[in-house]
Amino acid sequence: MPRTARLASIDMLRGLVIVLMALDHVRDYFGPATWGPEQLDQTTPAWFFTRWITHLCAPTFVLLAGSSAFLRGTNCGIPALSRYLATRGALLLLLEATWISFSWQFGYNVIIFQVLWALGVGMIFLSLLVWLPQAAVALIAALLIVPHNLLDALQSKNPLWQAWHQGGFTALGDSGFGMVFVYPLMPWLGLIAAGYALGPVFLWDAARRRRLLLTAGAVLLLVFVALRSGNFYGDNQPWTPQHAGAMWDLISFLRVQKYPPSLLYICVTMGLSLPLLVLLERVRPIPLLMLFGGSPMFFYVIHISLIHFLAGPYFLARYGALPQGSPLGMTFPDGYQPSLPVVYAAWVGIIAIMYGLTLWWRGHYGRTRTAVRPVHPL
Repeated sequence: MPRTARLASIDMLRGLVIVLMALDHVRDYFGPATWGPEQLDQTTPAWFFTRWITHLCAPTFVLLAGSSAFLRGTNCGIPALSRYLATRGALLLLLEATWISFSWQFGYNVIIFQVLWALGVGMIFLSLLVWLPQAAVALIAALLIVPHNLLDALQSKNPLWQAWHQGGFTALGDSGFGMVFVYPLMPWLGLIAAGYALGPVFLWDAARRRRLLLTAGAVLLLVFVALRSGNFYGDNQPWTPQHAGAMWDLISFLRVQKYPPSLLYICVTMGLSLPLLVLLERVRPIPLLMLFGGSPMFFYVIHISLIHFLAGPYFLARYGALPQGSPLGMTFPDGYQPSLPVVYAAWVGIIAIMYGLTLWWRGHYGRTRTAVRPVHPL
């Protein structure tokens, strides 16, 4: 298998999770509710799985960022790679704290530290790890991911602890302005390191690489089932029989914690993503996925503000008013009910708009970039 086919599978997987990510963010603005889609006493299977499938997005982004960094290093060398990761990481942190935080709120009430925060700090962290042997990077990844749920009982308002493991809000002064740590760093740094340790696999021959990815995916899913079945370890939201049919038992079983990402969350999402790489390597490149996967930064920077902006005219045209408040205390216009058909229709529209915008951007500013690149991690 030519090397470009392997790299095309990385771009297509990244493009796939970008499309799923947009679905989750469309749901936030076109189908907001005072209850969460993983709230067992109020959700439905359709709402639950609409949310659950998007769990693949963030861990896949972070893992592929690590693998892509390794592949970049094979071309440019470790010193250049380390400089690139440090500067790219700093850029992501700046974007997260400014434009992305503004895009979520159309204001500046809090600084929101989410996926670009995890990726930015992860790249800076990786800029140091790349000087170590691959085995050492893999060991560090395991030490950051596997035992981190042992720390769940430690709760603190210390912002350093919130940033590292717990998450939460830290006020800056008395005005209500502050920082929200949505993506605590410990497991995410482990995941980007794991992606870097996985990088050499993409230089193997096709048969060997596919066996490894399929085996790793199967092992991760078996670990998930084994630990989850008895609520032994790896997630502080235990599953329980729901006595309402097999579907609700499955929903309870799959309802794993993302904030911060539990070990079982990482096992089940990576257990699906690694075999997806194998599947996508076997199919022809899909233009839409290749386009989005080849321009992840452009998509991410544009799509949140676009979705947020377009939701306003929709609510005004249909209900004559906008939702008010936050998910913890939201009020809605008279007659509003969350609708999945509306969410999916808006999702299709957003993807169509973003396809046109990304084509335009690539045509004007991406002419020198090849269709399949060795690395441009988000």
